[in-house]
Amino acid sequence: CGGTKQSPINVDTAQAIFSPDLRPIQLSGYSLPASERLKLKNNGHTVVLELPESLALAGGYAQQYRAAQLHLHWGSPSGPGSEHTVNGRRFAAEIHVVHYNTKYDSFTEAMVHPDGLAVLGAFLEVGHGENQYYHEILKYLLEIQEVGQETFVPGFNIAGLLPANLKLYFHYNGSLTTPPCYQTVKWTIFNQTMLLSHHQMSMLVSTLRSPDDELLQNNYRPVQNLHGRRVLASFQTTPSVKHTPG
Repeated sequence: CGGTKQSPINVDTAQAIFSPDLRPIQLSGYSLPASERLKLKNNGHTVVLELPESLALAGGYAQQYRAAQLHLHWGSPSGPGSEHTVNGRRFAAEIHVVHYNTKYDSFTEAMVHPDGLAVLGAFLEVGHGENQYYHEILKYLLEIQEVGQETFVPGFNIAGLLPANLKLYFHYNGSLTTPPCYQTVKWTIFNQTMLLSHHQMSMLVSTLRSPDDELLQNNYRPVQNLHGRRVLASFQTTPSVKHTPG
């Protein structure tokens, strides 16, 4: 997993370049009926929710991308576990919604091409009250504690797992954060965080088991060197200095 465009990275907001060309991300088909069954599984590294191809990115990217799956990265009861960091700060957890370019026939074909993948990332933090959308995943974790176990969850509004504000984000070119680490991902990291209750976060970090039958925790990759890559921002990250008399 060497290479000069690896992920995750630390987003230094002072170094991010404002780009007015970055349009709001638009989601299409993300609200699923409960009659649609989605496979949820413990793959030994994370919890994966497989997504139907009816979910797509309708705006914010120049090309058409459709969803493949989403998964989470987290820490432990003693520390945070997001993959990306902002100004050196690590958040409690991070969600990745993985999409592939529709000009390729499948995720597997797309993931080796430079424009193959688009991943939406958002940070999770502990706040007040249960998050109803994350509840739709977390309440099934006990059914997939062991590696390889899977279950089916009823469809729900997947957009609820992401911030309400899809206009504010950072964008950079990077890689998958697990082997084979292909450098084919156009990353979108949202500026607004998602809030889960303390109980929900502890369920996330203390339920699943790893291949060596220990608790699956701290499943994040350390931040990687930028190697001169530019990180773009869809909004002004540095406040303009106004000098007032006196």
